[in-house]
Amino acid sequence: MLRIGFHPSPVIIPNSKKSNPNYYNCIHFVRPSSFLPLRSGWRFVPTRCSSLPEIPLPVKVVGIDSVMDRLSGSARLMIVSDLDHTMVDHHDTENMSLLRFNALWEANFRDNSLLVFSTGRSPTLYKELRKEKPMLTPDITIMSVGTEITYGNNMVPDDGWVEFLNQKWDRKIVTEETSKFSELTLQSETEQRPHKVSFYVPKDKAQDIMKSLAARLEGRGLDAKIIYSGGMDLDILPQGAGKGQALAYLLKKFKAESKLPNNTLVCGDSGNDAELFSIPDVYGVMVSNAQEELLQWHAANAKDNPKIIHATERCAAGIIQAIGHFKLGPSVSPRDVSDLSDSHLEKFDPAYEVVKFNLFVEKWRRAEVEKSELYLANMRVVCSPSGVFVHPSGVEKSLGDCVDALRNCYGDQQGKSYRVWVDQVLPTQVGSDSWLVKYKKWELSGEKQRCCLTTVLLSSKGVTVAEGLTWVHVHQTWFAGAGSTDDSTWLF
Repeated sequence: MLRIGFHPSPVIIPNSKKSNPNYYNCIHFVRPSSFLPLRSGWRFVPTRCSSLPEIPLPVKVVGIDSVMDRLSGSARLMIVSDLDHTMVDHHDTENMSLLRFNALWEANFRDNSLLVFSTGRSPTLYKELRKEKPMLTPDITIMSVGTEITYGNNMVPDDGWVEFLNQKWDRKIVTEETSKFSELTLQSETEQRPHKVSFYVPKDKAQDIMKSLAARLEGRGLDAKIIYSGGMDLDILPQGAGKGQALAYLLKKFKAESKLPNNTLVCGDSGNDAELFSIPDVYGVMVSNAQEELLQWHAANAKDNPKIIHATERCAAGIIQAIGHFKLGPSVSPRDVSDLSDSHLEKFDPAYEVVKFNLFVEKWRRAEVEKSELYLANMRVVCSPSGVFVHPSGVEKSLGDCVDALRNCYGDQQGKSYRVWVDQVLPTQVGSDSWLVKYKKWELSGEKQRCCLTTVLLSSKGVTVAEGLTWVHVHQTWFAGAGSTDDSTWLF
């Protein structure tokens, strides 16, 4: 059966796990007649859920190996988040909620948890967003309304998911039938994907076209999903596609490897994210700026579920709030700590040290801390007297000279759009008192982003936890495509 959804306003009605063994597959998009109009939009009317084709046991995928192998066991926490207006706040010109989340994740979660982005954007638009916003690199990326799953830095596609979506899907039939509607205008080529055909449609013609198109596609035996969103966008997908189905597939994959995450937190703001909240046993947060259709879905289907909350904070700040509410781990971002030297750590924490160090450099250059020789003295203490810094240009300096250079840069970025963040901070203990930490260090100045690959050797020899780890060696190289033409402005 072909089902129609108003995107971002789908209705998702899961059966209980006991009554339906295909619980994960019960994502049902009701026909337009099942919606009752309200002055503020649409409200949801519960309807019986029918099972979608069973998700197959995931096949082995090369890209997932790097994700699996990085973790010694199950992920402590897996966050699955929408991007636009959830992880990324387009009304936050300083990107502070996103930067606060970045610091929290890299300091406390990166090495033993998983970050998944689930977006309606195509790979092209997703990559554009990464260039515009200070985003972290996810372990897994779900794109194009749940029709594409990729892994790692190289975004290796999941062929098993592709094979699943190919079932009862014929893109040629979609293009043939949609060509009969002169009111439909194809979206840009970047938004046309193997399992997604996207159009613009006049708002006043949308419902009639969807009904007629649904009948035509069903008449030709095509099991498809039609999604209408934003008053103008119309997407046609395989019936088995969607954010919820993609997440269910990933969970089944992890379970097959005996690495099901200890906890999963899903995050969203609009109706198409409701699929994520319908997955059993996950925690969920609707950010404070969630759209009415998601709140209506929650009221109709999940209001008694204590694992789903409506945050009082916007976007990424709401995600941080949920981590604290559900006690899923530390929920105070290092960016919210006024005195980074007073961290109250119980043990040596290389990832936290890296985040703290780079945050201080940002605050110093923005003149957000006092210009005090005490700070520089502390910097000298944590840098080994014989420590070496290899600049991305290849020039070697002593770490002491770098601290001296920092003195002359106090406030040089005051009042400017200057930010520093670190990504993929992964420590490896290489001795009883030493760690090798690899990460990407990013700087944003105005609209320009620069990045270098950084390797740091840290030591706990002769110091206490309160004193912090000693920086012994720092080596940086420019990240491909994000280097600098002016090496002189890059300090650490």
